Amino acid sequence: MNNPSHDSNVTRQFGEQAEAYLSSQVHAQGEDLTQLATLVKGHTTAQVLDLGCGAGHVAFHVAAAVAHVTAYDLSAEMLLTVEKGARERQLANISVQQGTAEKLPFADASFDFVFSRFSAHHWRDVSTGLREARRVLKAGSTLAIVDIVSPGHALLDTHLQTVEVLRDSSHVRDYSLGEWSRLLNEAGFIVQDVKLRRLRMEFASWIARMRTPAVFANAIRQLQQTAPAEVREHFSLEADGSFTIDSATLICR
Repeated sequence: MNNPSHDSNVTRQFGEQAEAYLSSQVHAQGEDLTQLATLVKGHTTAQVLDLGCGAGHVAFHVAAAVAHVTAYDLSAEMLLTVEKGARERQLANISVQQGTAEKLPFADASFDFVFSRFSAHHWRDVSTGLREARRVLKAGSTLAIVDIVSPGHALLDTHLQTVEVLRDSSHVRDYSLGEWSRLLNEAGFIVQDVKLRRLRMEFASWIARMRTPAVFANAIRQLQQTAPAEVREHFSLEADGSFTIDSATLICR
């Protein structure tokens, strides 16, 4: 059996769902987007890299304040969605480029900001991706990572990673804050600020967004229904399968 590579799996999963991610309220709005837009205010000459841009929501939120945004993603279909969205919003300073996080096709010190939102948990090698982000940033510039984070506790972590990979086979790992701190420090960054948030996931749309096969969706529901009290409490499990998870915005220099 000739199984596809991880990158091929990511491309297939998200290429088929580009429009769904453009319209997803979880992705299209949020306090984290407002925070990123605030970071670039007054930086009218800045070059920004939206790393793992998905449907382009970060690019759309920051483009008006900066000179140029490069929206970068592995999925060609996602990049077409970004181009369409930029035209509709009349944002002429957004360009797109395709590739992996682990091998950025940009010169050293090309960007004033690198932003990555809800992407890193899909990266095959997050350490290499972060070192690449450090390489393409100018000295003293800003990296902001927004992602789902693991609670860190083994019982809760096992539940989270299991439901994530059942829902989406391209999932690699939701890292804990401790893991993020280590990974970022090893890549040459200093974490200056961390903002924690709780995100409610409505089960039906969460599953539909990835077209999760019924057998895996049912497995998630069975896992939820048999989960111990600590898991049910932390993730605020609801009768219909909806739940709440932790996210973090990490601002680094």
